[in-house]
Amino acid sequence: MQYSNSYGYPKATAKAWEEYNALILLDARKNARLTQVELTERIGADKSYISRIERGLTVPTVATLYKIAAAMGLTVELKPI
Repeated sequence: MQYSNSYGYPKATAKAWEEYNALILLDARKNARLTQVELTERIGADKSYISRIERGLTVPTVATLYKIAAAMGLTVELKPI
């Protein structure tokens, strides 16, 4: 079994989480009725960066995740599992 260096999970599990998180962000942006361009203008990023996040190709930093959430009028909650 191959493990991902960044998460400590098997690569397939890590990829599944990346894609799941990407879909959450994509749905949240659409629910906020924002285009990728509008979101990028609000957070000061490139449209291609948001596109890569929404396709699960890039994982945003925690700081960027907070910026994205705030730009959509959302908050991020961290809870113990």
